[in-house]
Amino acid sequence: MAVTGNMSILLNVQKDEPGNSAPCDATAALVASWLPCQKVCSMIPTPPAACPLPSSQELPPATRPHDVLRVRDGIPETVADVLAEEVPVALVYNGISHAVMMATPADLEDFALGFSLTEGLIDHAGECYGIDVEAGPAGVTVQLEVASRAFMALKERRRTLAGRTGCGLCGVDSLDQVYRTLPPGHGRAVLAGSAVRAALAALPARQALNRISGATHAAAWCDMDGTPAVVREDVGRHNALDKVIGALARTPASRAGDGFALVTSRVSVEMVQKAAMAGAVAIVGVSAPTAAAVRMAENAGMVLVAFARGSQFVCYAGQDRLAP
Repeated sequence: MAVTGNMSILLNVQKDEPGNSAPCDATAALVASWLPCQKVCSMIPTPPAACPLPSSQELPPATRPHDVLRVRDGIPETVADVLAEEVPVALVYNGISHAVMMATPADLEDFALGFSLTEGLIDHAGECYGIDVEAGPAGVTVQLEVASRAFMALKERRRTLAGRTGCGLCGVDSLDQVYRTLPPGHGRAVLAGSAVRAALAALPARQALNRISGATHAAAWCDMDGTPAVVREDVGRHNALDKVIGALARTPASRAGDGFALVTSRVSVEMVQKAAMAGAVAIVGVSAPTAAAVRMAENAGMVLVAFARGSQFVCYAGQDRLAP
């Protein structure tokens, strides 16, 4: 039996009309998002306590120890391993639950702000007045207070589809919303091949979670000389990039002039969208791009580099703005 996990559940919850007293219950949303995992766990011969989140109200750790049976050349050995954690994270705007995403419980303020920006829920960081992270037995709730303009626009959007971990386009409910208008490109800014190689060489030392778990993606905002200024990790590649963009918005001083995004994943259309929304000159990925991603990069005036590993890479868009 094939079981699909790592679900991200997007909610269609609208504020009650005047006279209705039932408030939106973010905790209920988190519980609903965790039900698929509970059903899967009931089929697996492991103790029930292995699946639900801890009852502690503290934020869960980003990793957890776990004893495993390692088999080499037919010889079994029990060893200690480390697993990357993922938990349901409910994003609540002005009291209204908007989405529940599966994410690594670290840098969640960055994630919430970056998600809000790249999804177009707010136009700029100034429209987010406050972010509070609350841990509970069913998951984590991130409460965001946003400007009335953004909140009214949010209520007009219907998000009814379900997706997987860090789904990039699972929040749209019409084809018109897939290809959003992107900000103008950065003129004739040139990406140096030496910067790509420098960023690739520097990134592994900043991937602390992946180094011990082997299960997380990383995203980085790199200066034009290839220095990673901001690095974030998450089990979801979209989440990692959202965290970087949120961190840049929260600490503008970390961004000195132009830069480019580096991701340890394939380059899909939504990753290009997010990088473009952040004003990146280029996006660099270690795996393949999609055709739609290349078209979007061309339309946005971005350089797109993929299969970037070691000293080698392939430029798919903006070749005239790459200095090998």
